[in-house]
Amino acid sequence: MNRSRSSRDKKVSQPPVARITRSSRANKRPIPADPLESEQGPYGKIRRKQTDSALPQDLGLMSVGGTSKGKTSKAGSVPVQLCQSISDQIGPSSVPAKSFSRDGLASVARLVRLGRCKNVLVVAGAGISTPSGIPDFRTPGTGLYANLEKYNIPYPEAIFNIDYFSNDPQPFFSLAKALYPGCHRPNYIHYFLRMLHHKGLLLRLYTQNIDGLEKLCGIPDEKLVEAHGSFATASCHLCYTPYPAEEAKVAIMNDNIPTCSFCAAAVKPDVVFFGEDLPQKYFLHTKDFPKADLLIVMGTSLKIEPFASLVNTVRSSVPRLLLNRHAVGPFEKVPLQRGDHMELGDLAESVRRFAELLGWNGEIEELMRTQETSSAPEMLTSNWTNNGPSSGTEDTSGTSRSRTGAQGSCSEDNDSETESRSSASSKASK
Repeated sequence: MNRSRSSRDKKVSQPPVARITRSSRANKRPIPADPLESEQGPYGKIRRKQTDSALPQDLGLMSVGGTSKGKTSKAGSVPVQLCQSISDQIGPSSVPAKSFSRDGLASVARLVRLGRCKNVLVVAGAGISTPSGIPDFRTPGTGLYANLEKYNIPYPEAIFNIDYFSNDPQPFFSLAKALYPGCHRPNYIHYFLRMLHHKGLLLRLYTQNIDGLEKLCGIPDEKLVEAHGSFATASCHLCYTPYPAEEAKVAIMNDNIPTCSFCAAAVKPDVVFFGEDLPQKYFLHTKDFPKADLLIVMGTSLKIEPFASLVNTVRSSVPRLLLNRHAVGPFEKVPLQRGDHMELGDLAESVRRFAELLGWNGEIEELMRTQETSSAPEMLTSNWTNNGPSSGTEDTSGTSRSRTGAQGSCSEDNDSETESRSSASSKASK
């Protein structure tokens, strides 16, 4: 009896499944996409098994489309670790620009043209929206986190921290007035992603953005995973009771705090804060990433977990393409993993070059003209309402006509974008 009892005592029950919350700390050990594709190596490390695929035959002909930051080529050069440390201290904007070959971009475009990539996954961050006039978060000087002094918060990320919000929701609501969708239009990058869907190649787009521009450009909801939520819905941050999104927007735009009718706590848009659970749709990645035959990473710093680790969950034979201003995440390794490619620099220019290599540029520009023309009456109506003679009343989007600051900048952004599109169209017609 004692033996049987002791043997039963040795069996430890499985721990409960951990909550998946948004975090700014990087996960150092990536999780393989499929347990069948990994095995336990020496010292407890995960070792990937090689999988049979026709893609490596093409990848063997490719050359890397960029070199990682800090790579050394001559004896006596500054060590890679020191270069990385210096770069982290002075910031990426101070690091001298480097030239990168375009072979990697051309090689990936060749795979797509040959029909070898039919299930394309895209992982996108705030960088895809900066050409639309929306600042990203971490760029020194111009990023959102660099311009939050007026909100009197202890550290930049506090404005998106759920515990801080519970104690003082006002800083987030002040910022939310400028972040609410409706002020900006999709740009060429968004329409490139729309063209991926139009061509039947987009398996899924995983985005960190909360600006709603992916939907606005026409990417259907079933192809989109807004991993950090959106402003489309709202709920109580304590009891999660749903709250009408338009009513929440009206209150926030008028400098009021919407409150839950059930528990009287503050209501916020369903944007995922640090410490909050990710939306259920995020877990589609467990099915999507094992299916992918191409991963495109664009406009992200890969600093926020668990989103950042998604790029490590595709099969080892799948090519990964980084379109970004700087090397990030696994693309910082020297040398790059076989099948990894980078095109560093201005993201909009890199995406346009990629589209030209694919032969899609003309189609994308035509799609943009068609989409913008169809939405022009709505924009004119919205602008007239926002700037109309009647002040103090609400327009169709729920924003106050008398509101200044964020709304005023929205009108200026729309005007400047319209002018830039007009000049681009006139150049194209000449």
